[in-house]
Amino acid sequence: MRMHTKPGGNGCSWYIFPLAIFLFTGRGTFAQIRYSIPEEVGEGTVVGNVAKDLGLDIVSLADRRFRVVSGSKDAIFEVNQNNGALYVGNPIDREGLCQGSGACLIELKILVENPLEIHYVIVEITDVNDHSPNFPEKEQTFEIAEHTLPGRRFQLHTARDPDAGINSIRTYTLTANEHFEVNLRQSDAGKIPFLVLKKPLDREQKDRHTLLVTAVDGGKPQRSGTLNVSIIVLDSNDNRPIFSQETYQLSIKENINVGTSVFKMNATDPDKDTNGEVEYSFGKTLRRKVYDIFEINKLNGDIIITGVVDFEENELFELDVEASDRGTPPLTGECRLIIKIIDVNDNSPEIEVTSLSNTVPEDSKPGTIISLLSVTDKDAGINGKIISSITNDVPFELKPSYKENTYSIVTKSILDREKVSHYEITVKATDCGDPPLSTFKNVNIQISDVNDNSPYFKQTPLQFYLNENNVAGKPIFSVTASDNDLNDNAVISYNIVREGNHKDIMSFLNINANSGHITALKSFDFETLKTFQFQVVATDSGTPPLSNNVTVNVFILDQNDNAPVILYPLSSNGSAEGVEEVPRNVNAGHLVTKVRAYDADIGYNGWLLFSLQEVTDHSLFGLDRYTGQIRTLRSFTETDEAEHKLVILVKDNGNVSLSATATVIVKLVEPKEAFAAADVKSAAKVDEEDNVTLYLMITLGAVSVFFLVSIIVLIAMQCSKSTDYTSKYLQETNYDGTLCHSIQYRSGDKRYMLVGPRMSIGSTIVPGSHANTLVLPDRRRASEEVGPRMSIGSTIVPGSHANTLVLPDRRRASEELLPVLCLNEFN
Repeated sequence: MRMHTKPGGNGCSWYIFPLAIFLFTGRGTFAQIRYSIPEEVGEGTVVGNVAKDLGLDIVSLADRRFRVVSGSKDAIFEVNQNNGALYVGNPIDREGLCQGSGACLIELKILVENPLEIHYVIVEITDVNDHSPNFPEKEQTFEIAEHTLPGRRFQLHTARDPDAGINSIRTYTLTANEHFEVNLRQSDAGKIPFLVLKKPLDREQKDRHTLLVTAVDGGKPQRSGTLNVSIIVLDSNDNRPIFSQETYQLSIKENINVGTSVFKMNATDPDKDTNGEVEYSFGKTLRRKVYDIFEINKLNGDIIITGVVDFEENELFELDVEASDRGTPPLTGECRLIIKIIDVNDNSPEIEVTSLSNTVPEDSKPGTIISLLSVTDKDAGINGKIISSITNDVPFELKPSYKENTYSIVTKSILDREKVSHYEITVKATDCGDPPLSTFKNVNIQISDVNDNSPYFKQTPLQFYLNENNVAGKPIFSVTASDNDLNDNAVISYNIVREGNHKDIMSFLNINANSGHITALKSFDFETLKTFQFQVVATDSGTPPLSNNVTVNVFILDQNDNAPVILYPLSSNGSAEGVEEVPRNVNAGHLVTKVRAYDADIGYNGWLLFSLQEVTDHSLFGLDRYTGQIRTLRSFTETDEAEHKLVILVKDNGNVSLSATATVIVKLVEPKEAFAAADVKSAAKVDEEDNVTLYLMITLGAVSVFFLVSIIVLIAMQCSKSTDYTSKYLQETNYDGTLCHSIQYRSGDKRYMLVGPRMSIGSTIVPGSHANTLVLPDRRRASEEVGPRMSIGSTIVPGSHANTLVLPDRRRASEELLPVLCLNEFN
């Protein structure tokens, strides 16, 4: 009996054990059956009924232990003991069981017992086309020189297909092209593809080719795999440089600038890299003069002028130009360049100044000759004809002389050195050539000064602000004038005009004639003089001298140089002290008394504030800081002391405050038994206060009468003189002290007065005094107190400048006097 072994395995081992059993038992049966089944069939697929084919009793298969006794690889097949069928137990992969393209046979041993029998079954696994051809790489690149001859072969990657027989690779195909085809060579390993050049390559036409190689098997349906093939064409020096023309012609003008590029040669070479790099050069047989005048850039072909081109020497140049590549060996192309020279007007006119006056007085009359010049041109004919002119805008003109091309420069208008001190006259001479050539000549003229400008002040009138109490003998301000002339004509001296309304004031002023510094020989007091005016004359040192004057307005600014003066309580022995008796039964808010004071200063310097510096009981009395009123803060009790001392500090609001103090002794007395008696006493007390107020007013009026007369005289003098300026601050004729004084100023067509604190309509300020006291009539039933705005009917007593507001005793007052700055507008 012939034994079959499984390819790749040791088939003899399969027969050793069954054969031994057969020898010992002395009986056995041998049979061999062959089946065929394709790979990839499903599990359970019946291969054949092996029991029936062996002639075994199907009923006794189970008792005889009918089975497959092959190795583990053969476990893919099993037998059914019920019907004797051989079926597929595991998936079948032919390529995994058998390698190569031969037949794939699996030998199985079928064993039955009682009696013992061994049967051999061969199963052939037929191939199914379940694999596509596969290349080891997806891309393959070749570099092929363009001079490669046709027929050259280039081996391609070989595809692999594990299928066998007709399902293996059958052929290779190539995308259609005119340069390549694919050939196959048979070998033991299979078909090997080759790429064959069938037509020469030309890199200048196409430097890269892309092909697709396809491997196809013989299955149905067919399977395939692809390979991308790139062909890079390498360059060969197979082209010479070529010019677009054999002969070039151009024209250039003579005297063209050295370094100018007049033409650029351009030869092309379709080769690549060094094979296509072109270098330029002149031919070796040219005249020596050509090499002196022209040069060619070997890299870019620029023809550059390196010498002087003169039409009178050469009218034409012929240049042989060669273009060579850098291949091995190099290839060369030639052409000829013909250059024609064009004659030009190459001589410019020349200007010569024969006579020149460099300095001209500014008062020279029009028509004054300042220079002579002549113009020449080396060219002849029309190129030598010259037209001359002055090109810039100057007060000079060019006049021709009797001789051709001779001119004189004369003044044509009045000169002014202060506007223009120096002129640069540009004379232009142009010939009539084509194109015309021009020459420029600059003639510099200096204008000498004449004393024709008076000194002037940049601002007129001048305004200065001077703090009172200035130090006598020190400069207080200075005036400065300017003069547009030069040297001595611009040296200025200053002096004060000592005449007018303030001769007495100007006698105390001195001016430095050279610097203009003004010194005050006295100290000014704002309370006696607020403003004054004088004139300063500025004179230059020219011949004859010229002068101008300016009005100087001086405003004296107030300083806090006056301390507050206590009017009530009355001063005695250098201190202000008063005694007030208050009934014990008064209520909170009762007006005990009022401290009255004034300050001769104005504005904030005269604005007074009151404060309690010392008090025996802070819970009992309160002081209004603006009005000086002392009122009770609560009702008196039996335990309160009978006498209280209050020290009041009166302080102005200057930068450095000045102050005064007043002492008020408050005595508590028992109230009267009858209300009528109390009313009579109250009335008597009010009358007494009125009498005191009247006496105070008469006293202040008498003291101030002299000052009032002085103010009236000053106002009359001020109104009698005419002023041609508008002051920022206007003098207030009715000076009214500091409680409600005013500073007037003008803005545009509006006139403003700054006052503070405000007064109510009907209030009257006492003129003639520096006190800041506002005196109001006694109105017992008045329902309003003088506050930030005084009530209607309040009266300021004329003839007084007191800074203290005098109020009658108003026990039911509802408003206090507050400091307010008010701005009144006057049209």
